[in-house]
Amino acid sequence: PVRIGYAIARTGPWAGGAQVSQEPNFLLWAEQQNAAGGLDVKGKKRPIELVSFDDRSETETCVRTYEKLMGSDKVDLILPPWGSTANFAVAPLANRFGYPLLAPTALSRKLIEMNLPYYFMLLQQPDRMMGALVDMLVANNVKTIAIVYMDDLFGLENFASLNNALKKTSIQVLDRKSYPLGVKDLSPVLRSFKDQAPDAFIGITYPPDTILASKQSKEIGFNPKFFYASVGTAFQLYRNVMTPAGAEGVIGMGSWNSKSSPAAKAYFDAHTKKFGGKEPDRWASGACWASLEILTAAVASQGLDRKALRDYIAKTEHNTIIGKIKFTGVENTATPGSVSQWQNGEFEVVWPKSMATAALVPAKPAWK
Repeated sequence: PVRIGYAIARTGPWAGGAQVSQEPNFLLWAEQQNAAGGLDVKGKKRPIELVSFDDRSETETCVRTYEKLMGSDKVDLILPPWGSTANFAVAPLANRFGYPLLAPTALSRKLIEMNLPYYFMLLQQPDRMMGALVDMLVANNVKTIAIVYMDDLFGLENFASLNNALKKTSIQVLDRKSYPLGVKDLSPVLRSFKDQAPDAFIGITYPPDTILASKQSKEIGFNPKFFYASVGTAFQLYRNVMTPAGAEGVIGMGSWNSKSSPAAKAYFDAHTKKFGGKEPDRWASGACWASLEILTAAVASQGLDRKALRDYIAKTEHNTIIGKIKFTGVENTATPGSVSQWQNGEFEVVWPKSMATAALVPAKPAWK
């Protein structure tokens, strides 16, 4: 068999994202490849054996596990952990051991600047995502905004990119507040925002905080024209918790859905079927599946020589369910930044127009 190793959060604060956007894709991919006779290794089919562990949402556990997988277990390939923090820790290690790592859930300019030849990032980075958001706000005559952001690598980098993008505009930031990971109450911040009545609310949030900010804004009647929350807005869970009517008009990080391409629809349907109605998320799940498509094509072309795989991934323009992907160094520079919006129970890509699956509804209705 081809032994493919990874550590990912099944427990702890990272599990919410990891178990929606990432691990289900690993399982579906291995199942599909094995059902077709195995992974095509330069013309020879070999079954995939996944060697996987729970990193418990702990950076140290994550690093130790990958050290073991690459160092003593000597797996053939690795798949990435979830999130910016874990990838930040594991990427230099994978580079040292010479294992290509295609990361679909890491956002970090710092990781790009480290310029690790074996590391590739699929998601649009903070400058692109925040740039797209600000372009959209400017195009819709937003004059004032209030920002809340998480005090960790993801929150701080996106906050910095958002500020950079805002500098080029006349938008006024009425208030900006940070909060710690695992926050249980955002209502004091949201109440003070409500009193200032901004045109737009920007939350640089992880899935639990995205839901918390939405629920508490609804409770206190804070309903700006644009309500943006970052990670988790693209999850089926968000629609389920808020209800389709309650999610209506909310915007966030998203870049595809089943309308984006016929291949995207086939993937969406296969995922939903395998996991008993659990849908992929409309942002990172697409990037995760694309990363597996790229890895599959690389192994078919180059076999399991990891240096050859790295060179193939770095130099090729890849066709994926989310469109063409090309790496400039570490970064996927082919996919533009994007914004999605809940409309009638679907998270539609609304910006930029080149990627849109629906037109933006420029004023959020009242919370239902």
